[in-house]
Amino acid sequence: MFTSHFSMTTQPFSERINTSLIMKDERFTQGLARLQYLLHSGSIAVLYGQTGVGKSTLLKLFLSQIPQNLFLPIYLHFTHLKSSSLLSLIVSQLGEIPKHTKDRLFLQIMDKSLRSNLTPIIVIDEAHLLKTDAITDLRLLVSSPLDSSTHLKIILSGQEHLKYILKRDIHADFAQRISVHYHIHPLTKTQTAAYIDFHLKSSGASDKIFDSDVKDLIHEFSAGIPRQINAISTACLINASIRQSQKITQDIFHQALAEIQSF
Repeated sequence: MFTSHFSMTTQPFSERINTSLIMKDERFTQGLARLQYLLHSGSIAVLYGQTGVGKSTLLKLFLSQIPQNLFLPIYLHFTHLKSSSLLSLIVSQLGEIPKHTKDRLFLQIMDKSLRSNLTPIIVIDEAHLLKTDAITDLRLLVSSPLDSSTHLKIILSGQEHLKYILKRDIHADFAQRISVHYHIHPLTKTQTAAYIDFHLKSSGASDKIFDSDVKDLIHEFSAGIPRQINAISTACLINASIRQSQKITQDIFHQALAEIQSF
């Protein structure tokens, strides 16, 4: 295992990472500030960006920081469901037994939201896959005359074309209610190098394992996408440990990249 070879206490580029080990770069600082604004004002936030850019990580970090005595986070990623099934999931997460009709599901959600001391924050990942009627139903949840911005909040997170989906005329009313828009971009070259160094240090290893020119190559071939950086960096570490090398050179990098690109 490469972790023992490099005297690491954890795997540095794991997809499942404790929030305390997340690098809070400028992208996340900006994103968190906007999402924090939603807690105090507005009803809907939309987060979008490329696959693997860090949207779910940002949401994980945000949800770990919200006051648990004030808010009830409801995280959903089954976005391919029918709208009634989506509403049923929300009802279940609110601790209720879902009724059988959409009207009654709406009433359950609104009634529970109004009676609870906790403000529900419905977080929907992969929101670009939501069906049109599901988006309409979400809009109805925040536009009900029984509700106010203090009783229910929605965060949609999805790929970049989510922005264009919400610009369709049919979703105009929903779009007008969005108070927070945030586009999370890939890492810059400097941020990629800092990302690699941060995760190496967090695992107990030296940040000198990767040559600086290799970090530049990782940025080039990953396009600054953290998920790709993780995959390439892990492949490099595996190949280096097999060679009994303590340094990631260009030769090791290209071998690792060839293995990844062969799939």
